[in-house]
Amino acid sequence: MSEPIKYGPALLLPGDQLRISTNPDTEPFWQAAKEHRLTACQCAKCGHFRMPPTPYCPECSSNEKAWPTLPGTGTVFSYVVCNRNPKNGEPYVYVPVVVDLDGAPGARLNANVTGCNAEDVRIGMKVTVEWTDIQDGWVLPNFRKAD
Repeated sequence: MSEPIKYGPALLLPGDQLRISTNPDTEPFWQAAKEHRLTACQCAKCGHFRMPPTPYCPECSSNEKAWPTLPGTGTVFSYVVCNRNPKNGEPYVYVPVVVDLDGAPGARLNANVTGCNAEDVRIGMKVTVEWTDIQDGWVLPNFRKAD
């Protein structure tokens, strides 16, 4: 059996390389992120959470939305270890994760994780939100391994 690969610290993608676009369904999420407040789209009629936000609730078809503030914690549902910067192909270790968001049953968010070595990321690992400034004055939620 071969030795496990050692990648070293999981890094965040450089904020100056990241740009987002918004639409009326996603803008409240991004505005909350600017305030360092994690939220998820919730149906204001039936309470179903959905990420990414959509115009209509898949459970009851309502177009009424609420944006509750979440605790900013979650659990890694899935992940992958990447070893190249997607912008320029240079060696760079980062770990995209899918996080089950605490306080929003069924809502998952794609982000990156840091605060540990890349090879130590695991499904079920507890994480807490941290904020990364990106282009155009926006802020991106990422996650750090919880203490």
